[in-house]
Amino acid sequence: MVFLVAKPRRLTRAMLMAACLGAPSFACAAPVVNLPELDVTTTTPLMDGPQAASSLSPQTLRQRRLSSADSAELFARQPGVSLYGAGGISSLPVINGMADDRVATIVDGVRIEPACPNHMNPALSYISPDMVANATAIAGITPVSMGGDSIAGTISVERRDPKFARRGKILFTGWARGAYHSNGNGWEGGLSTTVASDLLSLNYSASYAERGNYHMGGGGGPVLSSAYKTYSHSVTAGLHKGGNLLALTFGQTDTPYEGFPNQYMDMTNNRSTFVNGKYSGMFDWGSLDVRGYWQRVSHAMNNLEDKGGHTWNTGMPMNDDSRQAGYSIKATLPLGSWNTLRLGNSFDHQGLNDWWPPLPGSMMMGPDTYHNINGGVRDRLGDYAEWEARWTPRFHTLLGLRNDLVMMNTGNVSPYSTATMGMGGMMGMMSNMAVTDTAAANAFNAQDHRHTDVNFDVTALAHWDAAKTFSLEGGYARKTRSPNFFERYAWGRSRMAATMIGWFGDGNGYVGNNNLSPEIANTASITADWHDAGQKRWDVKVQPYYTYVQHYVNVNRLATYANGFGLLQFVNHNAQIYGINASGHYQAWSSPAWGTGVFSTKVDWVRGQDLDAHTGLYHQMPTNGFVALDETFGDLTGRAEVVLVKRKSSIDALRTEPRTPGYALLNLSASYKWRMARIELGLDNVLNQRAYQPLGGYALGNYIARGNLMPVGVMGRSVNLSVTTSF
Repeated sequence: MVFLVAKPRRLTRAMLMAACLGAPSFACAAPVVNLPELDVTTTTPLMDGPQAASSLSPQTLRQRRLSSADSAELFARQPGVSLYGAGGISSLPVINGMADDRVATIVDGVRIEPACPNHMNPALSYISPDMVANATAIAGITPVSMGGDSIAGTISVERRDPKFARRGKILFTGWARGAYHSNGNGWEGGLSTTVASDLLSLNYSASYAERGNYHMGGGGGPVLSSAYKTYSHSVTAGLHKGGNLLALTFGQTDTPYEGFPNQYMDMTNNRSTFVNGKYSGMFDWGSLDVRGYWQRVSHAMNNLEDKGGHTWNTGMPMNDDSRQAGYSIKATLPLGSWNTLRLGNSFDHQGLNDWWPPLPGSMMMGPDTYHNINGGVRDRLGDYAEWEARWTPRFHTLLGLRNDLVMMNTGNVSPYSTATMGMGGMMGMMSNMAVTDTAAANAFNAQDHRHTDVNFDVTALAHWDAAKTFSLEGGYARKTRSPNFFERYAWGRSRMAATMIGWFGDGNGYVGNNNLSPEIANTASITADWHDAGQKRWDVKVQPYYTYVQHYVNVNRLATYANGFGLLQFVNHNAQIYGINASGHYQAWSSPAWGTGVFSTKVDWVRGQDLDAHTGLYHQMPTNGFVALDETFGDLTGRAEVVLVKRKSSIDALRTEPRTPGYALLNLSASYKWRMARIELGLDNVLNQRAYQPLGGYALGNYIARGNLMPVGVMGRSVNLSVTTSF
């Protein structure tokens, strides 16, 4: 939320605490993260739990964007967070063993839903790391004000707020950045410029990223279908008067192509056009934050060259058209000196058409259009109330209640063809496919597709500062998530149709289930925090958690294909997920002669079990962590880290999930700030170790091209160079 005063100036700590209305812990625990060369003048932090949340520091943002153009990579070192491998700029964040739709991913205050049967265009793919000004991951008990319709945690990123000049002055400022990655021959560029008075502000920002197929370490060869190209533009206009701010952002993101190593298809075009607006203001009774948005996504899939390519009469065209619109209103009300009440209302609409045009001359993909989702509608209306109370200087609580009404519907569907052909050979196979999908379409069309889910969430948190060097926080949350379009409405039963559905990278085919119930997760978590009295030199946090999920959306196997992959259908099972997140840092030295040296580490351990199928849950990250040393000496910074991942042995047998060996990777980076420029140099996977992604699935691009089935490989050695200038 943004608060402005009559004359723009930086908020002091006292002003910040006053703006948070007596809620210094939950509401003000996560400091605002602004890139130093583009400091936002007047902002207050996102509301989150003080120990379950981790806000990325400016240094972390710089280090992570040096290695990748994928905004999800910004969170790769945060406790409880791992990444679900996909395309080069489309990784999916995983929080405490739960991924994708189970994580509330918020960009500029907007919950963006994927518009693709393979989830190739997740929310974080629409904002480049260069444009992220603050970023927060909540891996514990999530306050209801941070979103519903999710059962894991929350990922939130925000662009920079408009900047304004001092009264009577004109401000002209900006920055530009270029970067190069040796592995995959990747290039990136970004720029932003602002012209502003004390009343009006106008900003233009742009970014570009392109990379070829990367290579594995240890002579493992290229990972096919890992290339990508993307660029974006946005214009933000801001109006500031008194204690009010109005900002409108118009933007467009284009991805001409993006390969997906673990999918049968690739993305051959994706265009997002959006308008975001927000108003924030301070009043005698409290503060108000209002947001509204509209987005259109035009999405196309087909085969890139690694998977055989496509022409006007070859390949397999698949198209999606999505419309999203909505608003959110949040009011923060002080109730005396030690109590705060937050009230909110939001509405989110998504309309989706997913159709596969006929391929000229193809007997298998024609002669008609395959309608996968026909006029799908998913509307979510949410209301919440959140009360924060400080009972004593050392003990305070947060209680939240939320209701989300999720309404879904879709029209009738149709296969490529309802005609049958003579049996025998290829004709027989195509005839069987047509009969299978015709029967499936008829069965689907005979059902009522309307669903109205009434979901309730409850969050209860308590924080106790037991001593100057120890604090304890614990809580319980009941969170609910309704199924997405494809979990409920994907209907094709033929092998070709079913294998086009699924965002899991496992090679299987998926069928929806119109009878799915919403997931209900009950989570208990506690965080113990040991630290020095000043909370600067050292810190150790340990967070055990347990989640029991009713109606967890998992799968049953309906059939097994000749290559070992299967036809799977989404079903409701019961599941449990438990684990421990631990992190810490220690300032080993700080002096004019030696600079400042800080050791940091994290260790995550998670296990997930399907209690009905008696198997492991899919894509649970094995024990992993890192040990790092950061050195700062004047304008020079450096980092050496070792990333450690244990062998993946706990798998989901229903999906024939691959096991992966453990590995250790050494990464080095350094940066130097000189006047108005910053030069950064990094070396990832210094020893060029050969390794495989535990959550990357199978390398289907290599499998299609060469016939060898293996997990997706980790990128080998890469030299990364970045230069940023500001003015």
